[in-house]
Amino acid sequence: MTFDNPLLFFFCALGVFNGFLVSFYFLFFGKQKRIQNFFFGMLVLMLSLRIGKSVYIIFTAVEDRELLIPQLGLSACFLIGISLFYYLKSSVINAKLALRSWKIHFAILFFIVLLVGITLPYETNRAFWNTYFVHFIYIVWGVYLVLSGYVLRHIFKKLVSKTQKCTTAELWLVAVFIGNVLIFSAYMVGYFYLYLVGTITFSVVFYGLLFFFLFKKNRDTIFQDIPEKYGAKKIDTTEAQHLIEQLNTLMIEKELYKKTDIKLQNVAKNIHISTHKLSQLLNDNLGKSFASFINDHRIEEAKRLLMSNDHFTLEAIGFEAGFSSKSSFYATFKKVVGMTPSEFQKQLSKA
Repeated sequence: MTFDNPLLFFFCALGVFNGFLVSFYFLFFGKQKRIQNFFFGMLVLMLSLRIGKSVYIIFTAVEDRELLIPQLGLSACFLIGISLFYYLKSSVINAKLALRSWKIHFAILFFIVLLVGITLPYETNRAFWNTYFVHFIYIVWGVYLVLSGYVLRHIFKKLVSKTQKCTTAELWLVAVFIGNVLIFSAYMVGYFYLYLVGTITFSVVFYGLLFFFLFKKNRDTIFQDIPEKYGAKKIDTTEAQHLIEQLNTLMIEKELYKKTDIKLQNVAKNIHISTHKLSQLLNDNLGKSFASFINDHRIEEAKRLLMSNDHFTLEAIGFEAGFSSKSSFYATFKKVVGMTPSEFQKQLSKA
């Protein structure tokens, strides 16, 4: 079914056009190069491509349609859910850069839809796309919507709490999530009844979010990090395990503990998280302060040197392991190992 209502076309097309402008701004021209803003740009771009495809189908006669456009629109739809998920997740945890697992996850979905597009192009396999693959696309989108809702669970609790108040940035995340739920629901309705409802809903949601942004106090915080007091919530177990693996790999490969002036922010920068989050990780998940964590690695290095380099003096081993003085080396070694370095060395010679 095609429509020829110029006002309806203008309303729908303007929403798509502005969506492209917003996505290009966040992807290429925004001053703040945050990973959150990148994912937001990807989300708006994928939505704009999907809605643009719908506008094209609705307002173009069947015989005039270029079949590459439906394929691009459906392919973009496949990536809407994951873009939303990582936008919300990166915002909630104040991520500084995308984790390697995120990139792999995104790349897998991208290559799935790319492979399908190359091996089974829409032009010659319309029945496959419209009957089978489109169902898979919407299932994937729906799954990520559910996961996105789970990411916002703590903010939802604050919304209904009488003692806690959500920040403007948190309310924005909820509004973006609800907007995506509405668009998804509209396409579910449109799939069975009126296809046009999805494109109209996108424009309504787009301008609704725009008005939210323009008329909300503290709107400058929307595309900045959520305050650290929210980040103080316990780190997710899976994420904590991943960060601990990164941290241990960093210690082994770069041997940062050997630097006598090593600081918390130096290590945090290397694994792309805030100093607050690294401190939280060490305290909550490893039960250690930053100093004790570094000293543990220094002691392990000192023990290795004591076992393999009997021609080194004890003082030299302490400095090589990263201690700034002989006294700090001796005191820390005895505290951690239960004996002095010389006693440890004597025990080795008896073995």
